[in-house]
Amino acid sequence: AKFKHYLAAERRYKPYKLSEPEEQLLVEKAVTGRNAWTRFFSQLMGAARYEFDGEKLTQSQILSKVHDPDREIRHKAADSITAGLRDQAMQLTYVFNVLAADKFFEDRRRGYATWISARNLSNKVADEVVEALVQSVTSSYDIVERHYTLKRILLGYDELTDYDRYAPLPVKASDKLFAWDEAHDIVLNAYEAFSPRMAEIAQFFFDQSWIHAALQPGKRGGAFSAGGPPSAHPFILMNYTGRENDVSTLAHELGHGVHQYLATENQGLLNASTPLTTAEMASTFGEMLVFTDLMQREPDAQARLAMLSRKIEDTFATVFRQIAMNRFEDGLHTARRTEGELTAERISEIWLGTQRAMFGDSVNLRDDYAIWWSYIPHFLHTPGYVYAYSFGELLVLALFKIYQERGADFVPAYLDVLAAGGSDWPDQILAKVGVDLTDTGFWNEGLAILRDMVIQEEALAREVYPEKFA
Repeated sequence: AKFKHYLAAERRYKPYKLSEPEEQLLVEKAVTGRNAWTRFFSQLMGAARYEFDGEKLTQSQILSKVHDPDREIRHKAADSITAGLRDQAMQLTYVFNVLAADKFFEDRRRGYATWISARNLSNKVADEVVEALVQSVTSSYDIVERHYTLKRILLGYDELTDYDRYAPLPVKASDKLFAWDEAHDIVLNAYEAFSPRMAEIAQFFFDQSWIHAALQPGKRGGAFSAGGPPSAHPFILMNYTGRENDVSTLAHELGHGVHQYLATENQGLLNASTPLTTAEMASTFGEMLVFTDLMQREPDAQARLAMLSRKIEDTFATVFRQIAMNRFEDGLHTARRTEGELTAERISEIWLGTQRAMFGDSVNLRDDYAIWWSYIPHFLHTPGYVYAYSFGELLVLALFKIYQERGADFVPAYLDVLAAGGSDWPDQILAKVGVDLTDTGFWNEGLAILRDMVIQEEALAREVYPEKFA
């Protein structure tokens, strides 16, 4: 009985399996088929260079300039990206067409109902759940429009364009640095206020040296929590520099660690791991606990505005942008299956339509932005993948909203959800906290948190810059 779900999950692919010779043929042909085309795309993008002030920049270098405080630099960088992608438009359009057709033929052969059914099966969610998520998010695009309208006012522009989306606000952020012990206290106190059990497990990571946070030459960048078998323990790697963002990262990775610890302790090796859709349940929740605490601690309204705006844009990138990209994928695959081979102009039309829908009248996405679909690797390497980011983030925000409403009564059931790991289908596990994932009302709970954050941002902006609203 203990491994009933594990076995059922493994066997869920059975209706879509082909005969053994057919499966072997697909694996062998993938080397010169799908895998070859995704590799070609990666090499093409890796070799691409973009002209900027007499220099030839890599893609990551030119993209970083779209975040520059200088508007002229952002404009030139965006134009350079557009020119570079247009130069490769024939090759990139062909790659997208080939891989979309390849997916269509395999989906049809295996019997998947829609272009995204295989991805949903992998994520252990029903098509109806994803449809509810998408409907809720796309119905709340006005939250995005509201934030970027405020951003335009704060930047003092008559109009925001596509190259202004990532412009830093002219707001002085806090330059406070947090000592490691101070970060420990902030995170553990936030966890303790929510659940002493979570704080107790998080403390293990410090007591047992399960965190490597010191900066060292040659150490890899980034941050992650690596789970392990029941005979071992999770281990966190991060690079701590004392910035406010590092405190949030510590809270995030400790959330992963606590989740992994509880799931492994209660479920063992085969039932502990979660699908991508629910993997952020403790990490992002822990981050929200600490963010709320840091906002309350910060006495300076301008620093609070900077912190809140950064949080909003980070969350928008996960919730709204990923769903807008999902809508592009849906349009791309649907058109490829019904219209045949697509021109660059047709794909660009789908891209601009889905991205403009998100921003409404708040940002002018120029026609030059129409080709920017062509450099995003997720569409080719992992079709249908992007919505899982939005799913995970909004799931946590909705749970956080429920916690705000129910208080301490919510905590035991939430810990049960974490301890369940991957021992059941996500909708069944989340039923423990009274959640129905097919209900748009649940997803709207998470969106309400985002709406409240934008309302708070507007109030802070009026407090800090009353002259801009006169």
